Amino acid sequence: QVQLVESGGGLVQPGGSLRLSCAASGTAVSINPMGWYRQVPGKQREMVATIATTGATSYADSTKGRFTVSRDNAKNTMYLQMNSLKPEDTAVYYCNILVRGRLYWGQGTQVTVSS
Repeated sequence: QVQLVESGGGLVQPGGSLRLSCAASGTAVSINPMGWYRQVPGKQREMVATIATTGATSYADSTKGRFTVSRDNAKNTMYLQMNSLKPEDTAVYYCNILVRGRLYWGQGTQVTVSS
């Protein structure tokens, strides 16, 4: 059974940094596309960053240059390094993985950027 567990969220001041982790079980992160999404109440979930099986990455315009997605195949974990955080980055962050045509999601981790 495929499972994803996010961690690393919390409260940070504007301009600060956080690193989110997404630990996978039941499948390998190296052979499946993965992504980070975020959602605020009343709005649709939006893409933050994705990483392909080739290692190619893509980012939302709002996060480009500030966020970096990566993975550690040995730890079977994907990461999201978030720098220069802004109050508008406040959201619940979710990771997902596409396995044989089915999309799996983690439970989410709250990120709050506030002074």
